[in-house]
Amino acid sequence: VQLQASGGGSVQAGGSLRLSCAGSKRTFIGYAMAWFRQAPGKDREIVAHISWPGDIKYYADSVKGRFTISRDNAKNNMYLQMNDLKPEDTAVYYCAATPRNFGSRDRSGYNFWGQGTQVTVSS
Repeated sequence: VQLQASGGGSVQAGGSLRLSCAGSKRTFIGYAMAWFRQAPGKDREIVAHISWPGDIKYYADSVKGRFTISRDNAKNNMYLQMNDLKPEDTAVYYCAATPRNFGSRDRSGYNFWGQGTQVTVSS
């Protein structure tokens, strides 16, 4: 296993969660990283991505201002701080990595995927 996502759970609307993605050195150093999510019956969509070493970030419009992506390169970890959660944020969240300095909004641009962590937001 090269990427492992954790931190999901169930919260009420307006609550917060922090997702973590642990990578091995092989799938972290020099790699751009991303969070995607997939709700039941929907396609997997980009949430945010972060460049190597972390100076460039992208957010989907639906999460801008509420979610923050970050990475700790010394610990091979990436994070997604999710605030003001809404029921429409309910999905399985996946972390992904690509051996390029800059991320992509397209899931085909990523070579490595974590196993996913469930986030459920109730109204």
